Amino acid sequence: MKKSPSTARGTRTRQALLDAAEQVFSEYGYSDASIVRITERAGVGQGTFYLYFDSKLQIFEELVEDLNRRVRHAMAEHATPEMTRLEREREGFRGFFRFTAEHPALYRIVREAEFVSPRSLRLHYTRIVEGYIEGLKRARDAGEVGDIDPAVAAWALMGVGEMIGMRWVLWGRDEAAGDPADPLASGTDIVPEHVFDHMMQFIERALDARSQSAMPREAEEARS
Repeated sequence: MKKSPSTARGTRTRQALLDAAEQVFSEYGYSDASIVRITERAGVGQGTFYLYFDSKLQIFEELVEDLNRRVRHAMAEHATPEMTRLEREREGFRGFFRFTAEHPALYRIVREAEFVSPRSLRLHYTRIVEGYIEGLKRARDAGEVGDIDPAVAAWALMGVGEMIGMRWVLWGRDEAAGDPADPLASGTDIVPEHVFDHMMQFIERALDARSQSAMPREAEEARS
């Protein structure tokens, strides 16, 4: 059961425990993480932990929820109603990559949730994809994108962002750049601008209503 702090100091302490848990779960994995390690990292006593959380599993699940809330905020932070869907995609991906560069633990923790708390994993992706699907539906109806299946497109776009982020943000953070096919040879912890631009060109071609409408004509010309 979630325990809400009644004071500003309590709110700060609870967040300090979540921040410490992010570091500990990322560093040690769920099995080797412990409440002792979390409280030591947060600089509080073990008794304080139980004022806010009942167990290691509970803080893990609430950490997944906390990271989900913050990454969704980062993705939407710079988007405005006046933007086109493609402009919103660009801003959303920039926000996602900025957040994951600052919180690379997101990848590791979400992957562990598949085994530790499948409910949390499902909640994490559902909360992201629900808004994505609705936004793509509106864009399709407004003619901003082609005649796409919003659900398929949403999951495909999430996959693009996740894998690009893992390749250039998470993996090989301390390695020298090398073979493009080697996932541990990025030599960076940010998505390079040329990578981001090529990714967006790929997405724009996939979603662009003009390219979708041109496809039947091109096919007809090829047959004639």
